[in-house]
Amino acid sequence: MIAPNSRKTGTAMAAALALLASPFAQPAAAQERQDTPSLEDLIPDAAVDNPEEWASQGVPASDEADVDAQVPLEADAPLAEMPMITVPWPEDIDLPQIAPLEPAEQEIEFVQFEDQIPRTVAGSEERLSDELVLVFPNDTALFPQRDEFLERFESLSTVEEYDDDGNIARLAVQAREDEALLGELLRVYGYFDAQLQRSVGNVQTSVEADVDPPAVRFDIIPGNRYTVGAIDLGNLRAAGDQYDALRRAYDIQVGDPISLDTIEAEQFDLDRALGESGFPFATIDAPSLLVDHDRDEGDISMPVEPGGRYRLGEVISSDPDFLSSSHLTQIARWDQGDIYRRSDEMDLRRAMLATGLLGSVELTPVVVQEPTATEPGVVDIQADMTQAPLRTIAGSIGFGTEEGIRLEGSWEHRNLFPPEGMLRVRGIAGTQEQLAGVTFRKNNFRGRDRILTVDAFASTIDYDAYDARTASLIGTYERVSTLLFQKAFSWSVGVELVATQESERAADGRDLARETYFIAALPLYAQLDNSDDLLDPTEGWRLSGRVSPEISDNEGVQSFYVRSQVDASYYQSVGENTVLAGRVRVASIPGAPLAAIAPSRRLYAGGGGSVRGYGYRQIGPLNNTGDPLGGRSLVEVSAEARIGTGFMDGAISVVPFIDAGSVGLDPTPDFNTIKYGAGVGVRYDTGFGPLRLDVAFPLNPGPNDSWIAVYVALGQAF
Repeated sequence: MIAPNSRKTGTAMAAALALLASPFAQPAAAQERQDTPSLEDLIPDAAVDNPEEWASQGVPASDEADVDAQVPLEADAPLAEMPMITVPWPEDIDLPQIAPLEPAEQEIEFVQFEDQIPRTVAGSEERLSDELVLVFPNDTALFPQRDEFLERFESLSTVEEYDDDGNIARLAVQAREDEALLGELLRVYGYFDAQLQRSVGNVQTSVEADVDPPAVRFDIIPGNRYTVGAIDLGNLRAAGDQYDALRRAYDIQVGDPISLDTIEAEQFDLDRALGESGFPFATIDAPSLLVDHDRDEGDISMPVEPGGRYRLGEVISSDPDFLSSSHLTQIARWDQGDIYRRSDEMDLRRAMLATGLLGSVELTPVVVQEPTATEPGVVDIQADMTQAPLRTIAGSIGFGTEEGIRLEGSWEHRNLFPPEGMLRVRGIAGTQEQLAGVTFRKNNFRGRDRILTVDAFASTIDYDAYDARTASLIGTYERVSTLLFQKAFSWSVGVELVATQESERAADGRDLARETYFIAALPLYAQLDNSDDLLDPTEGWRLSGRVSPEISDNEGVQSFYVRSQVDASYYQSVGENTVLAGRVRVASIPGAPLAAIAPSRRLYAGGGGSVRGYGYRQIGPLNNTGDPLGGRSLVEVSAEARIGTGFMDGAISVVPFIDAGSVGLDPTPDFNTIKYGAGVGVRYDTGFGPLRLDVAFPLNPGPNDSWIAVYVALGQAF
């Protein structure tokens, strides 16, 4: 329902709103509240009857006059009173005049830098890959460690290690990692104010070809290299008369260029020097470096407490019934009263573990006598040890194309006769050899690394050249290299008693009548070893000699002869992955004719440790059936190249080789019938020693030689 006058009210309201929207409408707040007319008073009847016509008439003339009557405000007109502002207006103030500057007596000179900061774009570029470029100052004297630095950075670089797959965002993350690495490496070399600029994207270079994007470029300004300032080594002077030698061992002086690597290395050098100079209780805290950027120096502080100086006493065993104190003192490399050396202590520990009798060893210096102002004290070495399993059952099986099948087994107790008295029972069952024997061995007998061995065995041997039934008793006293202790000089002396029945083969293959030989020998051996490894040498040489004067009784006929042999080998590394190796062997038996020498005591060649490609002992003068007779002279020459590969992380190497050998009937070498063999081998590095597999071919085989020979063994051929 619409109320009365609703038409007038609604139409008039619309017209009024239009009027109020006019820019000339006055705000209602300007009128006093009591005079404010109502809405209906403001709307005339004409506006109600015909709103469009009324609105078109515009604003009355009186209103326009009021608008035009407004006077514009001048810029310098005074402000009206503002009661809300209480701060007084400032009056006109006469500011004091500032006196003009007097002219300078001389012209102002600005600082001129002698050395301009080098522009990195003019630097020397080092391209590590298509994705990584480093730029150094042209002057190499500003960073002389560049080559070493580059090699080290490249091995640790994240950009080099990981593939970014062409993703520039991933490359940018890798670049940030490399930037932090560069900063750390620069500080390692003593450049603590170095500046780095990293660029990721399309790297352009002025020297080399453009780098395909994305790529990373580092511009490096190393700055000054800091030097060593003060050095504080704690209480090192308490070492007394040893101070000067210990200070020389710590080879860092004031003014030296800072190298964090050197600081760490010299800590270990000083620690080693303390341990070798009689200070078993010395302590060294980790070094610290205080960098002073104002001085371009770093101060080193490393607390050192040498403790007292001592001499060595005895070794005290925790289990004297097993390994006595006197035995351990005997195998130690020091004499009582010697100045303590840590290397002697560690050597004793290795020697005790090398016996195979101990599972663990802990050595502790124990003070027996305190040092005085003029004399060192005395310490005993307390040896706490735990026993290892003492009994071992071992077995092996092997096969050779020329030797056939060979089964070998043994049982041993390594401390049946304390200290270090071993008993072993062994046996061999093979195509060509059968053996049963008992061995007694005493390690560290009357001296360090000296071994007494007594071996008794009986064997039957069936070779193509001869067969033999032998009983032997052999005693040796030796000092030789072991897998744990390679010695520059080794030697052995021995006694050998042999009773053997041996038979050679007739031309028709029949065994001739057996002849009985009783042999007594005095074998002597000596070796000089200059090589760098016992099983896998890469540098150096070896020279060894064997001499064995022997007396033989054959059916009442006595003969005297001397079996002698000289071996020489040489090893030379070529490049990073290749070793050239050569070997020469010369042997001779003067003093008796060939027939007076038992076949088992003659000289033969052929096999995996001799001339490869031929059977074991298959080279030598032949009988009518083509079987070797043995000889009284021998010459062998071998050469091979041991070439490393990248297979199995470098564990596999390939070895081409060639061997040659000759056996003569006379004591002087015979070169008329030289046998040659060649082939290729594979070596697998087990970490303990190389496992050897050789495949060889005889180049001038005899009637009974196979066309191929295969050898498997531990260690190199020579």
